[in-house]
Amino acid sequence: MTGSRIGTTARATPKAEVAIDAGLVKTLLQAQHPDLAHHIIEPCGSGWDNALFRLGEKLCVRLPRREAAAVLLANEQRWLPALAERLPLPIPSPIRIGHAGANYPWSWSVLPWLPGVTADQSNLLPDQGIALARFLKALHLAAPAQAPRNPYRGVPLAQRAAAVEERMERLGRTAQFVGASVRSIWRNALAAPIDVEDTWIHGDLHARNVLVQDHRLSAIIDWGDLCTGDCAADLAAIWMWLPNGESRATAMTEYGGSTATWQRARGWAVLFGVVLLETGLADNPPHAAMGELTLRNLNDGP
Repeated sequence: MTGSRIGTTARATPKAEVAIDAGLVKTLLQAQHPDLAHHIIEPCGSGWDNALFRLGEKLCVRLPRREAAAVLLANEQRWLPALAERLPLPIPSPIRIGHAGANYPWSWSVLPWLPGVTADQSNLLPDQGIALARFLKALHLAAPAQAPRNPYRGVPLAQRAAAVEERMERLGRTAQFVGASVRSIWRNALAAPIDVEDTWIHGDLHARNVLVQDHRLSAIIDWGDLCTGDCAADLAAIWMWLPNGESRATAMTEYGGSTATWQRARGWAVLFGVVLLETGLADNPPHAAMGELTLRNLNDGP
């Protein structure tokens, strides 16, 4: 299980603010969860916000690598257990919670190890558009008043317009897929009203936050951007990693929703596509490939 989070304004992966290695994880476990400290600890990657270590065969440890991520992980610890009970796919709900210690400054989590490969590494069957739509319908319910807000996810697209258009302008000079069609989709999205109430949203459903087994969805991971907001932000996933136009059209039909919602969803796909492409071209080829695929899918429709 791994995952990465799309950045907000940065053009490259943020640097870690604290050194995290297997030795630190073992020290934290020995002090706070000694019954787990005997397991083999293996690093298995870092995203924008968190470092991940496999813990034996069935568990993993997730630790923020910068201060901005600590609040996001606390949101996961608070809200994922309740969400996990009603979602049709597994999510990494915390099993144990750790706290600052051994010169490590933030809370951290022990999670179930969810098997699979990320969706950018495996082709999905076309019928998985239905599975995605059903997952999102189960997630997209009203959140409690105390649910977190996120200044970058599920907000009116106009609030992100300046940053997105700056990226589009830079990419338009070099990238093949930021052309007239994508710009038209973006303009239509900005003009579309938000005609639904806010719901829970994942907030970052790009392909490296989705696990696949046997070409079928097996889990949704990396919930750091979990918040309440416009569901269209999550519906962008339809263009980010579903395999073809038929699968995307089937997902849209299964989910339902208004014309305005789908216009906004395409706009969010533009946003994620240009962010992934630009940051990826800076220092992350897998992100660049995901961004290019998203923009290509938008050009191809529906």
